[in-house]
Amino acid sequence: MSATSTAGASAARAANSKPLEILARAGFVGYGLVHLLFAWLALQIAFGRPADDGDQSGALRTLAAQPLGGFLVGAIGVGLLAMAIWQAFEAAIGHQEYRGRERVLERLTSVGRTLLYLYFAWTSYQVVQQANSSSADKQQALTEKLMASSGGQFLVGLIGLALAALGVGLIWYGAVKKFERHLKTGEMSPHTRTLARRLGVAGYVAKGVAYGIAGLLVVTAAINYDPDRARGLDAALHTLREQAYGSILLTLVALGIAAFALFCLVQARYRKV
Repeated sequence: MSATSTAGASAARAANSKPLEILARAGFVGYGLVHLLFAWLALQIAFGRPADDGDQSGALRTLAAQPLGGFLVGAIGVGLLAMAIWQAFEAAIGHQEYRGRERVLERLTSVGRTLLYLYFAWTSYQVVQQANSSSADKQQALTEKLMASSGGQFLVGLIGLALAALGVGLIWYGAVKKFERHLKTGEMSPHTRTLARRLGVAGYVAKGVAYGIAGLLVVTAAINYDPDRARGLDAALHTLREQAYGSILLTLVALGIAAFALFCLVQARYRKV
């Protein structure tokens, strides 16, 4: 057996590790809790109440401030790290049920998920270590630094377009129910499958709207040389609230994010891992 084949076999065994699967499923529970708190922060913004950053990092800091919160945030971080490792294996050797271009796209999506889960795992670690600086402030500072560099304004614009494209992609992913291909639908009752479908559609569309607005704000920041508007999801939620009927629209987005949180719990049980 060649060294490449041996390495591939070892990676496959690691990817099929039962402890890794258990941790990844627990990670979905933690990811759902983070989004439930994210939805709560969005509701606070909708009704004009003071809140931490209206994004997932703000949700983690809110949780850390509660009794045993530091322990829970640490546990969530471990689960998210396990999810990142799982998706890294998927990117390297997974999605073998697909062929050709479809498999390539699935593996690239897993690369994106790996980076996303790693980011949130790192954020969890920073919260536990009491690195309390706002993620929105960090995004604004990074934008300012990029804009001050040669070609930075153009790069910030590209980042904004990529973020807006992610938002459109999430809306499409939810609207066409693409997420169902990753669920063990054969093990679901008809009622559970209907519930999972509705939660998935509402959740992905709501997240897509939030990311899409955030991306457009970053593009606007690049065009107008205004880093203050490049504050990620937090700025997106505040901007949505400032529109006509903004409180109602933001409340709907918050409910959609809460639906995504519940969908994460469904994935903890029925996701193909």
